[in-house]
Amino acid sequence: MTDVSSAPQAASDATATTGAGQDMSGASAASAAATPASASGKKPWETLPVTVKVNGVSHGPMDVPAGLMMIDFLHETLGLTGSRLGCGQGICHACVVIVDHADGSSETVRTCITGANYFDGKTVRTVEGHATRDADGKLTLAPIQQAFLDHFSFQCGYCTPGFVNAATVLIEGLKRNPVARADLEAAITAGLNDQICRCTGYVRYYEAVRDVILQTPGCIKDAK
Repeated sequence: MTDVSSAPQAASDATATTGAGQDMSGASAASAAATPASASGKKPWETLPVTVKVNGVSHGPMDVPAGLMMIDFLHETLGLTGSRLGCGQGICHACVVIVDHADGSSETVRTCITGANYFDGKTVRTVEGHATRDADGKLTLAPIQQAFLDHFSFQCGYCTPGFVNAATVLIEGLKRNPVARADLEAAITAGLNDQICRCTGYVRYYEAVRDVILQTPGCIKDAK
């Protein structure tokens, strides 16, 4: 999906944990200077192997630092910057990606609080994996992406990648387990409930998702 966000990502201050004005000279400084790679050439940090399929492309096996969050792995290693780092605490869900399971089900997973190592052996879709290009290079958006544009669902767009993925999981779930028309509003609320829009664009997001569901065969049970 086209990146419509210009909002900067918040950067954490790595020195904040030392305390304001703390003297880093003496023993502390000596300790910090004594932590490079050992004489054996081993890295001073633990790594774990990761092999992951992202948007149909396999990556790895590669050694990834233990504790590296998936959002950073996507941005810095794979160059996939569509997933957004919002709160950094797993609350806003702007960063979610889709994990596809062997049984055909799918779920969203927060990448700002989930290590890249968790995704070893998994199949993942990011927001970059929804649109398609034909042989001539023409881009076609996924139905939910186009619906968000048609409904002017977002303002700054920072939360949009998370909404795209959450809505996709919701629609795919309804294809497997359709709901009655009377239960549709509740299903949409449950499916998008974790997504936070700082611009409060919820109504248009919900309207867009409702339209796509109603236009997607198999999502609504036939009335008896």
